Amino acid sequence: MARNIIAVTLLLLTFGLAQPGHAGASSPCPRPAPGSEVLPPPDLYSSNGVLNVALTYNTAVDELGVTLFCFVTSDGLESPTLHVNPGDTINITLTNMVPGAPGAPAEVVSNRGRVCGSDTMTLTSTNMHFHGINASPRCHSDEVIRTLVNSGQTFTYKIKIPKNEPPGLYWYHPHVHSISSPNVLGGGTGAIIVEGIENIQPAVAGLPQRLLVLRDQLLPYLPTQGSDKPFWNLSVNYTLVPYPTYPPAIIKMQSGAKEFWRVANASANSILDLQVMYDGKPQPLQIVGLDGVPTGSQDGKRQGTIITRKNIFLPPAGRAEFIVTGPDAGVKQATVITNYIDSGPAGDFLPARRLAVIQQAAKATRLPKMPAVSKAPNRQRFEELADAKVTGKRKLFFYEVFTESRVPPPNRAAKRKPPEDQNMVFFITVDGDVNRPYDPNNPPAIVTTKGAVEDWTIENRTTELHEFHMHQIHFLLLEINGKKVPKKDQQFYDTFNVPYWDGESPKFPSIKVRMDFRGAVTGEFVYHCHILDHEDLGMMAIIRVNSAKDSAKAVKPPRRGLTTAQSGKGSVRLAG
Repeated sequence: MARNIIAVTLLLLTFGLAQPGHAGASSPCPRPAPGSEVLPPPDLYSSNGVLNVALTYNTAVDELGVTLFCFVTSDGLESPTLHVNPGDTINITLTNMVPGAPGAPAEVVSNRGRVCGSDTMTLTSTNMHFHGINASPRCHSDEVIRTLVNSGQTFTYKIKIPKNEPPGLYWYHPHVHSISSPNVLGGGTGAIIVEGIENIQPAVAGLPQRLLVLRDQLLPYLPTQGSDKPFWNLSVNYTLVPYPTYPPAIIKMQSGAKEFWRVANASANSILDLQVMYDGKPQPLQIVGLDGVPTGSQDGKRQGTIITRKNIFLPPAGRAEFIVTGPDAGVKQATVITNYIDSGPAGDFLPARRLAVIQQAAKATRLPKMPAVSKAPNRQRFEELADAKVTGKRKLFFYEVFTESRVPPPNRAAKRKPPEDQNMVFFITVDGDVNRPYDPNNPPAIVTTKGAVEDWTIENRTTELHEFHMHQIHFLLLEINGKKVPKKDQQFYDTFNVPYWDGESPKFPSIKVRMDFRGAVTGEFVYHCHILDHEDLGMMAIIRVNSAKDSAKAVKPPRRGLTTAQSGKGSVRLAG
């Protein structure tokens, strides 16, 4: 995976924008010292159906020269958690305080009829995506194709939370194409909680709830394939766990007490495989929600089921909510770890490491408690999708190439090249169409109609992992590598891992998912790989959902670029 775009972008951002120094309390983006206790992020709650918040988007540079980003409230709260109820409205006034970068590249991305904010993207542009929320993709809502807020500019968002939004954990982050990865790597992220999960999963009622936002961050070196150094550092609620010694963050729990953990992988590029270990033994984790949807809750009964696992695989942007029991007095070592991730011959090196130690305390960190069960749940957004009539089927695939005369062999040695020579292009393509990297002025690659129910097969034709993410809606996981997921185990996700290809097998790895366009959302939005380096380098496309009266206006993309026939195994070339 090429990292030249990240290195160049952050070099330009750092030069002249901020001076290196400790990102302590006086920093625009303060960070706790490594080895600190993990404290909850600040909380903001809606009142009478509305949450009003003013945010500034800021930058700083830490003592290692790593560029940081953050959203901060007018009274200094960094990356606050936004608590809302189904049917509420979030009103955000966003001001971009990141200084401009004179002389840096800029690109016009909107015409006069389609501009939302500024029409020109710079290296210091920003916007906000409300990940997982089934909000409108219109301007001033959850629109990321054209929304740009440049240095010194102010922009307003009005996010209407649907009344049938599943209660659970969501998050927000910048989503400006080509710089989304450095923005998220810098920590410009925060959580959103849609309240009410206790009404669907009563087991969490009354429990202390602990929010853990896991992030990745640039290291002060440029890692290469075949190295034993990780591609990224990790942090827990901004407490860094840095290479090479990995001093763990500290979580304090009462001995034997149950807690409700709400965990977001708010990384740009790091895949995680989480376990809670007591004296080397993985502990059972009672999962009640995945990607903001209570598990087992969409069969029309409006009551969830608990899934017990001893590890949780979380792609970048994935979320898991689960009950964990604190260590008893006899446990000598309690830790939270992420296991080694085999991301494929062309993937990032993601080693196993300890993220936190759990210390037993007579009095744990003060945590908010979940409310008691209070009412019958609302109708759920995706109810009975498993048995809905399928109106269409599609096949898509992930693909990537070097922009040279041929593609190097898919092995680690092929990527031990200077960053400036790693000219990678990434695609997500509808089978039978042409390969073309994302451009905001591309026509929609897919056009469908409100009310449609579609089955999509997404193949991975590369030798590294990719993470399929859909904006605006969730999808139901049906199959992995052609093998059906038992109906009782089928869950809803907005991001899911697609296994990597071994470079030889005649059949590509794949997932099959059911897309639900029966809701209120119409307009244009995107789908992409949520490894954001890949998205920034082209692995994203636009879908248009027409209202019934506009369904005849489907747009077929022009056939230019690299054809699907050229994108299988072996050499490829780029066409004009």
